[in-house]
Amino acid sequence: MAKVVLVTGVSRYLGGLLARRVAAEPGVERVVGVDVIPPPHPVPGVEFVRADIRNPMISRVIESSGVDTVVHMNVIATPTFVGGRTPQKEINVIGTMQLLAACQKSSTVRRLVVKSSAAVYGSTPRDPALFTEDMDARRTPSSGFGKDSIEVEGYVRGFARRRPDVDILMLRLANVIGPRIRTSITDYFSMPAVPVPLGYDARMQFLHEEDAIDALVLGTTGDATGVVNVAGDGVVTVLQAVALAGRPAVPLPLGSASFVGGVTRRLGLADFSPDQMSFLAYGRGLDTTRMRDRLGFEPRYTTREAFEAFAATLGSQGPGLGSVVDAVSGVAGAASQSVLTALGAGSVR
Repeated sequence: MAKVVLVTGVSRYLGGLLARRVAAEPGVERVVGVDVIPPPHPVPGVEFVRADIRNPMISRVIESSGVDTVVHMNVIATPTFVGGRTPQKEINVIGTMQLLAACQKSSTVRRLVVKSSAAVYGSTPRDPALFTEDMDARRTPSSGFGKDSIEVEGYVRGFARRRPDVDILMLRLANVIGPRIRTSITDYFSMPAVPVPLGYDARMQFLHEEDAIDALVLGTTGDATGVVNVAGDGVVTVLQAVALAGRPAVPLPLGSASFVGGVTRRLGLADFSPDQMSFLAYGRGLDTTRMRDRLGFEPRYTTREAFEAFAATLGSQGPGLGSVVDAVSGVAGAASQSVLTALGAGSVR
């Protein structure tokens, strides 16, 4: 039973919510929240410690607090939120290594919960209908958050071999979405016009932000171990999601993904890697049998309901679409004329 819990990434949205919820759980005596900056909002019942998990100092925090349960929430999915891809990778990979080294030295840590991601499965046209936790990616993600998540899980498995006395739970969350959270996916579907891979209509699974927190709380205070997929029931396709968001879809060749990603990053509209564009082309499905049988968790929201909760917060596309196309034109080179033509066609519909 968790009594003294350390939560990393407490100044981020999900980390702060989780720490507050865990602090209110019966039997939990103390919650220590760690991050490099103070939480932007009050986190009642949580002791904040300003510390960088990339620094060996995290070991002293764990020891001095007598932490028995560590919840690693500080695996960053969107590089723009932390200043770019380099700091993202440092936080995700180097930070995880230092945190695990601190846990390995600790005489008090007995449980480790890691917020992982379904991105470890990648997205290819050869994928199974549903990934179980025992399956590997058909093509390993080559960059970005998916690659980081695979490395993080690898280090956690190494830690498990060195400290078999520590219970370990890794929750592979589907894309988290909802009315308040901001991610690369919410940025993508918030664009005035949504570029979609031409000729594809992939299946997607989502997890409502409230369900994500409920699953993490259950994982922190419960006794489930191993790797567990967590997702809402059902699927929505990319084109269904675009329609629910009330946006026009702009079909683009999949080969133009790198160009489109660069443009949207420059415009500050969205940030997504080639691996995320593959997700939008090929989708991903998760088997959630273990979520119910091992974790004992039942989501309150289906995939569609989770997306609808997010879509309800969006305004109309408004007149900004034309300015988006103008801005795209300003940063595009001659080689991208076919993409600009598609965007222009989308803007007058």
